[in-house]
Amino acid sequence: MTGTLFRFATAGSVDDGKSTLVGRLLHDSKAILADQLEAVARTSAERGFGDGTGFDFALLTDGLRAEREQGITIDVAYRYFTTGARSFILADCPGHVQYTRNMVTGATTADAVVVLIDGRKGVLEQTRRHLSVVALLRVPHVIIAVNKIDLLGYDEQAFIEVDADVRRVTAELGLDDVHVLPVSALEGDNIVTRSDRTPWYDGPALLELLEQLPSLDELETELDAFRLAVQLVLRPQGGLASDVASDPERAESFRDYRAFAGRIGSGRVRVGDRVSVFPSGIETTVAGIDQAGASLDEAVAPQSVALRLADDIDAARGAVIVETGTLPEGRRDVDAELFWLDPRPLLPGARVLVKHGTATVQALVASVDSKRDLDTLAHEPAETLEANDIGRARLRLAAPLPLEPYGANRHAGSFLVIHPADGQTLAAGITEQ
Repeated sequence: MTGTLFRFATAGSVDDGKSTLVGRLLHDSKAILADQLEAVARTSAERGFGDGTGFDFALLTDGLRAEREQGITIDVAYRYFTTGARSFILADCPGHVQYTRNMVTGATTADAVVVLIDGRKGVLEQTRRHLSVVALLRVPHVIIAVNKIDLLGYDEQAFIEVDADVRRVTAELGLDDVHVLPVSALEGDNIVTRSDRTPWYDGPALLELLEQLPSLDELETELDAFRLAVQLVLRPQGGLASDVASDPERAESFRDYRAFAGRIGSGRVRVGDRVSVFPSGIETTVAGIDQAGASLDEAVAPQSVALRLADDIDAARGAVIVETGTLPEGRRDVDAELFWLDPRPLLPGARVLVKHGTATVQALVASVDSKRDLDTLAHEPAETLEANDIGRARLRLAAPLPLEPYGANRHAGSFLVIHPADGQTLAAGITEQ
């Protein structure tokens, strides 16, 4: 896994010590600049943290003034750092129930989610809420950090009891790849290196585990069919450069150049592969793959490339180029699970926009069917969805979209619901069967 990019999000209930854990992880992995360390140390001393001799690690991540004043995390904070093994993008998500929508934002593209639990409190309602989101979004790896093990006297039995509770909840949710670690964010136990104070724990430290887990891109490259949503059709603009104009063969090639640019959502593509185009269904062959002025023999997710096709086909922004034999069926009626993010409620009959890949179409909310009870995890009848609700609805689209079951392909099965008047994102949606 050396050198690969790994995206992970953190979540946890209020006062579980999540910001402290993230700060400790960044500090102990030497991902903090000296001037930032000095500023945090100065602020910690001014606030009397640890009688003026301690270090408030939470200040490394809680950057908004309101976050520092209230001692909570409000918005998703992205941090970028690198170790000898790989590069990381960390999305530090808030724990308050009213900011659940921000947790959805951070987890949507995550390869793993680290859910923090206060070892003294065990699994709380908000823990179940976060794990429900993780399960619905099919995040590949789940890491449960049982924090404040130092306040439990590094007691193995106390950890075993929390571990059993966690395993029961994750089993109910159908989560498979679950790792449970005893940690102390304040003392640094099992964050970057394994702690001598938990000799009964023989697993990896948090950073070790993050360095070892395969990323979603690596998994999807091998498992998922090729998908590229066309963002732009590239054609030469303006006159020929002097070095091109002087070579008749290159000049003719330049004038004839036509390529379809976009980001590979899943899978891989090679020169010579047969591909199909949605919605026309036309089949053709990949004649060339270009990236930043260079020609490639193959490309994989999540690279952004330009594909040259053997035939002069008609495709525009919103089209999807796929591996031949895997062309998805266009859907106009979509049964979906929605993570409602807006303070305005969702009502049947509402007119919205649905954005999938690079395509945006008008849609009608045909019905709101149910919402999840996050205590029982079951669906209960509902006629509306409020902010932070997770529920099922049926959408009727004005034009077909290549929406696939989310369980089969995360990229092809996810979309956004947008307000047509003000452009606000109303919901994140995932397609059911």
